[in-house]
Amino acid sequence: MKLFDFPGSCSIGIHAILEESGASYEIEIVDLASFAQLSDGYKSINPKGKVPALLRDDGTLLTEFPAIAFWVAKAFPKAVLIGATLEEETRALELLDYIVGSVHMRGITFVIMPMKFLPGDEKHQETLRVFGRNQVKIGLENLSETLGDKPYLLGNFSIADAGLFYLLRMARESGIDLPENLAACLARISNRPAFAMALSRFEALRPRP
Repeated sequence: MKLFDFPGSCSIGIHAILEESGASYEIEIVDLASFAQLSDGYKSINPKGKVPALLRDDGTLLTEFPAIAFWVAKAFPKAVLIGATLEEETRALELLDYIVGSVHMRGITFVIMPMKFLPGDEKHQETLRVFGRNQVKIGLENLSETLGDKPYLLGNFSIADAGLFYLLRMARESGIDLPENLAACLARISNRPAFAMALSRFEALRPRP
């Protein structure tokens, strides 16, 4: 399998999940900084022009973080990356969709890239940043409440925690304070061997100016 990703993006979560799964895979960097995701070459592989994307061994491409994470969890069940019951699987997907679709896309994205939506309008870009920060704050409060005093969001580690991992890293790098229990959870996830490996590999693969 081949994972298309870019250091610093949400795809680090999929990278770590693949490492957790024990799957055999390779990495291909799509340099978002130079808009390589919009190149004819990459768009011939992934017309959506974004990462992560997973080219599976049967030649089919899978996109979207929750779908890729769910497929890896089900394809490599011995890694126990998702619950054993329908309810547990549903709750993991519920959390992952909230992390990716709400807190990331309607929060962090506005904090990091307001210029994508309001090019050349710095005044309203700042308004969008403020809106994004408020959405992230609400999201982190909800996730903090869900986590409580458990080691991971659902008690046992799951694909939802891989989403939480990249989200918390983005929030922290954007200067957003993390609730104490989420900060402790981020450290806990980061110390898992698969995630430590992904972080190390991402740093080595990061494009240099």
